[in-house]
Amino acid sequence: MIAARYRPGIGLEVTEAPVPAVSEDELLVRVEATSICGTDLKIISCGHRKLAQGQAIILGHEFAGVVEIVGRHVLGFRSGMRVGIAPNIGCGQCEMCAMGMMNMCPSYSAFGIDRDGSHAEFVKIPASAIAQGNVVRLPECISMVEASLAEPLSCVVNASRVTGVNIGDTVLVYGAGAMGLLNLMVMLISGAAQVFVVDLNETRLEKALQLGASAVLNPKDEPVSDWVLRNTSGRGVDVAIVAVPNPDLQKQAVELLAPYGRLCLFAGVNASHSKVHLDTNAIHYKSLVVTGMTGGAVRDYRTALKLIESRRIDVKKVVSHVFPLKQVERAYDIAKSGSGLKVVMVNSNDLFESQ
Repeated sequence: MIAARYRPGIGLEVTEAPVPAVSEDELLVRVEATSICGTDLKIISCGHRKLAQGQAIILGHEFAGVVEIVGRHVLGFRSGMRVGIAPNIGCGQCEMCAMGMMNMCPSYSAFGIDRDGSHAEFVKIPASAIAQGNVVRLPECISMVEASLAEPLSCVVNASRVTGVNIGDTVLVYGAGAMGLLNLMVMLISGAAQVFVVDLNETRLEKALQLGASAVLNPKDEPVSDWVLRNTSGRGVDVAIVAVPNPDLQKQAVELLAPYGRLCLFAGVNASHSKVHLDTNAIHYKSLVVTGMTGGAVRDYRTALKLIESRRIDVKKVVSHVFPLKQVERAYDIAKSGSGLKVVMVNSNDLFESQ
């Protein structure tokens, strides 16, 4: 099978790989749609902390497909079943796993991170993922391309939950890439009265307006602080979401929060830049909450699928390119260029032609 692999010292390597063999308590899933995440690009550039020295890995953790082989001890699944897969697999025993927060497990494993992922024709699903509910049957009304975006949407669901968006809130989103736009859409259905979006890319800002942003700003045109305070009569925003890996914006966001405001550090920054000087007096005197989030739990993934199924969130609006899997190198070139939004690869001519 064709596979897009990260190899230390080489980066992206498109190669032929054997179809994974599955045991009697595992599933083999034929990948039908899989998208490229910023994490995939980071791994190509500098590896990942969970990878062993010299370890190569098939990339990809945002995917949906069809069950190809069912191990004889696996119950509840059949060949031909359409499924989506939440990628984070916990140890199943720690406090976080007991709470259903497998994405916070200290020893979690994940497709495309420390085990072979979905940028290939087939993926092996281990017994632990099946037992923890990571494999979810898809409603017929959800396309494979849509289902491949349930994982990034689950991260936004997680951010909305930990941030505690209230009806009538004013929200500021830094970044109008795919994740920033998904945050915009979720904030709106969560009851935000206004959502402001900041980005340097004019095309993405126009997309944000099309998706319901109240106002947008290119920081080249006006300082963000002046613009936000002017648009909020000097009050600031209730919620700020930093969906770009920029420590300066994390610092600025604290300064733009209204009393009892909440800041979500949605995007992680390079470890060498993670020591950010925040105004702790602002946090203290305005009773601010600064929170982070990483990934999504299985419950967030299932919530994301419900939002897609109900058409409350149209994830296709953040898809800019769809390529057949055999054009994986071209797909990665587009993703790395930053010229598009979400780049999806499909493993079927029928799927490709239907998009």
